Amino acid sequence: MEEQKKKNGLDMNDKEIVYSQSIKAGKRIYYLDVKKSRRDEMFLAITESKKVIMGEGEDSQISFEKHKIFLYKEDFEKFMNGLKQAISFIEEKDGPAASRKEDTEHEALQTTSEASEDAQNTSLNNDIKIDIDF
Repeated sequence: MEEQKKKNGLDMNDKEIVYSQSIKAGKRIYYLDVKKSRRDEMFLAITESKKVIMGEGEDSQISFEKHKIFLYKEDFEKFMNGLKQAISFIEEKDGPAASRKEDTEHEALQTTSEASEDAQNTSLNNDIKIDIDF
């Protein structure tokens, strides 16, 4: 039966993805996939993928460690409440989460780009127009 699920190296469940989003966070990538069940009901599959390097130099091998959580519609509210409580507890004990350096740099580049674009738009709108009749 497991062999039936796999066809040409693809898991048949992967064909049922109706929405997907990835979140890169350091050595980890989180995938949020909305999938449809056999009964056409949607659920959320959360996957954590972590890059693992074993060995050193030319002998090193790269693999990915994956962990999955399946979250069903009837559990969304309870899950979100629990997640918010856990985050609040951590922030209360350790303080708010600090942004990662690469996230901060990306946001700074975006802000600089947006400011530059705004300045260009402003300068276009403030062009000096001279109408001279001789």
